[in-house]
Amino acid sequence: MQPNITGVILAGGRSSRMGGNDKGLILLHDKPLFQYVIDKLKPQVSDILINANRNQDIYQESGIAVINDIISGFVGPLAGMHAGLSYSATEWVVFAPCDVPMLPANLVSQLWQGKQQGLAAYVHDGERAHPTLALMHVSLKPLLAEYLKNGDRKLMIFMESIHAKSVVFSGQSDKFSNLNTPADCDLWEQTEKGEL
Repeated sequence: MQPNITGVILAGGRSSRMGGNDKGLILLHDKPLFQYVIDKLKPQVSDILINANRNQDIYQESGIAVINDIISGFVGPLAGMHAGLSYSATEWVVFAPCDVPMLPANLVSQLWQGKQQGLAAYVHDGERAHPTLALMHVSLKPLLAEYLKNGDRKLMIFMESIHAKSVVFSGQSDKFSNLNTPADCDLWEQTEKGEL
């Protein structure tokens, strides 16, 4: 039986490959990118939060609570995950970056089943790992805080250190495409996928 799970949208980065523009707020078909992720994730979770470190007032217009990094300095997605584990009212938290608009409808259920007895699981599309798409138990927060305090930033190394399970979503690699550059966004808008 799957418990209540909080979804956290990771929108706290610098978006350097977007020319410094706030990636989550880039408009695709007149809708901000982060809103596509919310629409895909919301039916799968009991609560949702947005992790953002700038333009928080704009994100709040969505009606969803916005949390900022507790560990400051734009230290990467792990800081957003630490914030999510800190603010979550549920024991389990699922994370999704703000730039993956095609998330599958079975993301949370697959991660939940795939974690087995573990405290964390992350997406693998059969070709590559996507550790920012992950399910984690809040008890991992002290380990994550310690990892960041030591100056470590690599998400995959942290996942390995906590024995996170790799959950393969076969035949769904297109669902995990992330939009990193303005060119990626233009291409997405021009494809059929952009009409969804």
